[in-house]
Amino acid sequence: MTRMTRTTLCGLTALLIALLTPFSSALADDHKLAALIIDGQNNHNWQATTPVLRDILESSGRFTVDVATSPAKGEDLAGFNPDFADYDVVVSNYNGNLWGEAMRKDFLKYVRSGGAYTVVHAANNPFGDWFEYNRIIGLGGWGGRDQDSGPYVRYRDGRVVCDHKPGRGGGHGRQHAFPVVHRKPDHPILKGLPTKWMHAEDELYDRLRGPATELTVLATAYSDPDTGGTGEHEPMLMTVRYGKGRIFHTVLGHDVKSLSCVGFQVTLNRGTEWAATGEVTLTEVPATFPGPSKPSLRRPKTSE
Repeated sequence: MTRMTRTTLCGLTALLIALLTPFSSALADDHKLAALIIDGQNNHNWQATTPVLRDILESSGRFTVDVATSPAKGEDLAGFNPDFADYDVVVSNYNGNLWGEAMRKDFLKYVRSGGAYTVVHAANNPFGDWFEYNRIIGLGGWGGRDQDSGPYVRYRDGRVVCDHKPGRGGGHGRQHAFPVVHRKPDHPILKGLPTKWMHAEDELYDRLRGPATELTVLATAYSDPDTGGTGEHEPMLMTVRYGKGRIFHTVLGHDVKSLSCVGFQVTLNRGTEWAATGEVTLTEVPATFPGPSKPSLRRPKTSE
């Protein structure tokens, strides 16, 4: 099925066009973006988190959401191949076996040709040996990643740096609440938001590494050694360009509690809209957006 994205008016008089213009504009304003969540395999509880991700996106009023669930781990994935072309953006809640050849080919074509991709938390774990996927996500963890996968990326002394020292890719200390600090506050995804806010209890990913090509670090968090961290300011929110495609990558979102953070929800919606359109219309800042010292939670309907 091909999704209709625009209407071409042919052979109408200028008067009719003028009469239709306000109605057409209203339709454009009401247009919702079609999102597809991919799940089915994950070392995290995707059965609980996918409904929450769906609720977050749909509650924004900007998205309609479908879900494509893969066969279980170890089962044949050859027949699993969603029609990416039907969607404005694909959201990954998947961490599992390598997709089939046809799906990999179609996915790369989709993103390279201008498709949008949102990476949530453990969706940066799989496919450590698939170079093009790692270019798309910018940085990843686990999956056999090491110094051959690319550098660590950290924020030091006011700038983003690449650290090529050897070591594994991926880690985290114990779960805890931590402040997220914006490094590109004027980016459309972050513009107008508090530049430092307390995220709910979560896994603070560290030691992420990868090609980091056309990667922009939007926000970081300090990985405190007292919680088992690295002592580095690690990337939390990122964007990547791949061909004509746009990618939003959030390493936040381990479980329902972390997904309930208002800061996570706002940045997920804004980042996913930006990936799909290159712009952000979801500019309203909720009164409940967290401050620098205390998390703020909105429990999604599906988790109540």
